[in-house]
Amino acid sequence: MNTMTLWHISMGEFAALAAAALLVGFSKTAVSGANTVSLAVFAAVLPARASTGVLLPLLIVGDVLAVATYRRHAHWPTLWRLFPAVAAGVVLGTLFLVWADDAVVRVSIGATLLLMTGITLWRRRAAAQDEEPGAVVTRAGRVTARSYGVLGGFTTMVANAGGPVMSMYLLSAGFRKLGFLGTSAFFFLIVNVSKLPFSAGLGLIDGRSLLLDAALAVFVVPGAFIGKWAVKRINQLLFDRLVIAATVVGGVQLLLP
Repeated sequence: MNTMTLWHISMGEFAALAAAALLVGFSKTAVSGANTVSLAVFAAVLPARASTGVLLPLLIVGDVLAVATYRRHAHWPTLWRLFPAVAAGVVLGTLFLVWADDAVVRVSIGATLLLMTGITLWRRRAAAQDEEPGAVVTRAGRVTARSYGVLGGFTTMVANAGGPVMSMYLLSAGFRKLGFLGTSAFFFLIVNVSKLPFSAGLGLIDGRSLLLDAALAVFVVPGAFIGKWAVKRINQLLFDRLVIAATVVGGVQLLLP
């Protein structure tokens, strides 16, 4: 895989990647799904397939910070319900990456994100506003959870784009802000770490990409602290709208040539 190094990137390109890394940290502690913008920036600056390998370690840095911040708010029954289906999705995503080119990957994920957003908005309109976390999922049944799990595993493996899918799942399940962030923090830390051997096996991660990660990781940390500060000042309705808006923006960006 033709990964990139610091010496192949201009100052302007590095600045764009640094801003995207800052947004990774912010998305992990504030508005989950916003890192789809980071995904688009990385894919624009670096070779699209290689960009997923560079971005993955940065996401893990953000995941560690998010777990440290929101670890007490995780809803473990939801996580255990999802993990088997997610594992299947990761395997499918790995097989997909063996033969799919960048154009197919981008269009497939972008269309899926927009479809999931529409489904979630429809389901939320039909749901009562005062339901407890997991109530909608329980009513919808295990098929819904498994569907989101497989799709989340697939999209996170193919393009690190599982955030919006899982955001739609957690919103549709009625999670409040802190429960949402705590559950997604543990979910993505476990899933992203499990993806490392698959990405390395595909040649998406190597010594050169890790060197670039080391230079960019310092920007993830302040982004996470900014997110922690901002989330305390965002009410639940605005939080939900920001997550959905970030998902839509990310989906549209992936569909653009």
